Amino acid sequence: MINTILVALDGADLSEQVIATLHNLKLETMTQVILAHVISKPTSDLDVVADRPQVETEDIPYRAIEKKLQSYQEKIPCKTELEIVTGDPAEEIVRLANIYQADLILIGSRGLTGMKRILQGSVSSQVVTDASCSVLVVKPVLPATVK
Repeated sequence: MINTILVALDGADLSEQVIATLHNLKLETMTQVILAHVISKPTSDLDVVADRPQVETEDIPYRAIEKKLQSYQEKIPCKTELEIVTGDPAEEIVRLANIYQADLILIGSRGLTGMKRILQGSVSSQVVTDASCSVLVVKPVLPATVK
């Protein structure tokens, strides 16, 4: 039995497919679902614009993310928790899975190939490699090709 599922969401369109996949799983009333979002840290503190006043904008994306996660949370028929953290996405997802002793991680894959995959990396691939539990990767549904 799957007791705890960590659902990693990134705010992209693929998040809707990940949530749809969650709903397709047979969730027991005792199952705990953790909806998680990782806010990536800027690559460098040098990215801050020096000639403009610094405004605390961290709350703005956090509130929008929280609101979106709460909208998903309302439709899940079992116990849920929200986790919004900052850091390296793959590392934080694996860390949260370990904290909650997740039996399953549900994550989307953007389907990057070639140079994009090399340059941007694959969070889902790293999670599959590093996680101590099972990982279900949801691939994007591509539009049907015209014949």
